[in-house]
Amino acid sequence: MEKKKQKTYTPKEALIKAAAYCAYQDRTQQEVRDKLYSYGLEHDDVEELIVRLSQEKMIDEERYAQAYVRGKYSLKRWGRRKIMQGLKAKGISDYCIKQGMKEIDPEVYEQNLLHLLEKKNSTEKEKNPFTRRQKLNYYLLSKGYENDLVQDAIKSLEKE
Repeated sequence: MEKKKQKTYTPKEALIKAAAYCAYQDRTQQEVRDKLYSYGLEHDDVEELIVRLSQEKMIDEERYAQAYVRGKYSLKRWGRRKIMQGLKAKGISDYCIKQGMKEIDPEVYEQNLLHLLEKKNSTEKEKNPFTRRQKLNYYLLSKGYENDLVQDAIKSLEKE
């Protein structure tokens, strides 16, 4: 079996391809950089294209961070810690992460936490109250919620 040879592009062709890649959805600089290297470009050409795409607002890490935060917290109901970890793993700067985290509405954030807790509580089969509490706690922490918020939510659930 022959391995299919990767087509190499000139910087001009790569710019058009990269612009289309960025137009489809927001991308990080690193994602675009990896894509450009896969086109067989040299380091200098890649960096030049990254700068050009940034100047033309095709790559905007602050916009990317905001979209990422909105999606993860409203659709997937992730907590702040998990969202921040995800952004750091994508190589987003601390400034952009801070700007993105401003997208979180504290009231909706708390509603998400309570919704997840109630949902998990209704499906949890564990009868032992201590073990049950531990499982609920672990679940919410794994979703990225802060420990103090998780403890308060579980206490309020037990009072009901």
